[in-house]
Amino acid sequence: MSKTIKKIGVLTSGGDSPGMNAAIRSVVRTCAFHNIECVGIYRGYQGMIEGDFKELGPRSVNNIINKGGTFLKSARSLEFRTPEGRKKAYDNLVKEGVEALVVIGGDGSFTGGLLFNTEYGFPVIGIPGTIDNDIYGTSHTLGYDTALNTVVEVIDKIRDTASSHNRLFLIEVMGRDAGHIALNAGIGAGAEEILIPEEDLGLERLLDSLKKSKSTGKTSSIVVIAEGDKTGKNVFELKDYVESNFPEYDVRVSVLGHMQRGGAPSCFDRVLASRLGVKAVETILEGKTNFMVGLLNDKIELTPLEQAIKGHTEIDRELLRVSDIMSI
Repeated sequence: MSKTIKKIGVLTSGGDSPGMNAAIRSVVRTCAFHNIECVGIYRGYQGMIEGDFKELGPRSVNNIINKGGTFLKSARSLEFRTPEGRKKAYDNLVKEGVEALVVIGGDGSFTGGLLFNTEYGFPVIGIPGTIDNDIYGTSHTLGYDTALNTVVEVIDKIRDTASSHNRLFLIEVMGRDAGHIALNAGIGAGAEEILIPEEDLGLERLLDSLKKSKSTGKTSSIVVIAEGDKTGKNVFELKDYVESNFPEYDVRVSVLGHMQRGGAPSCFDRVLASRLGVKAVETILEGKTNFMVGLLNDKIELTPLEQAIKGHTEIDRELLRVSDIMSI
């Protein structure tokens, strides 16, 4: 029979994403529901090493479900990558009486949690929080839906300017290794072309697409580009390339940057965070460890952490086809 857990720690690590606060709230209140103590660990693994802990109760997490970012803060921790750093973290958890961890973050955060469990047998459950939606074992990561809505809203505004001035806008969105934001937001905002890391569409295809748009009477165009696109040129080099081939185009660049990671989480992300937090705590109480809780076919399911870290998310081929058809 598994040991009865009396105190759970929760931390956010890696890049922030909308919905993290809602997930912390869910973890804290699920602990309270089951009469377990909950400790917030500030600044991720670095805070664990420095003993930056605070007891959290149901009223500690009032009015945060609607806030972006993470009130527990996030930080990179080089020290946690060392055995000495992890030993300090373990000693602090033992001293505080924390017996299990809920880690909200991405694959780097999960890797740290898995290593920590391997060395100390410390129960760890992961909640996927990243706007890139690039974690295996869940159809949606926390913050992804909010980021999509933010990007679509901004592109809608840019399109007003593009059509008023007959301009071509190259809009760079986040997605170093994954084009989920670019593909979905591009379709949602009616982009003429979408460039993503998973598909090396090449520069010639972009030129052909722009020629076709021009010939069918389009006087302005929106091209959405994931920051990790494999054309081999950054967005400003791409602008120069397009202008050298289409001098008649007035080409502008807009890099959306970190605005995509901020803002109040969407209803979808708030509900998802609430569901994931409940499942994370209850999975610990069932005596399980080294799992990530995720959304699969609209059900909250468990994926082994190692699989979540090593697995690769696939781009939706049907969406690529839809994108091609819509850009005619």
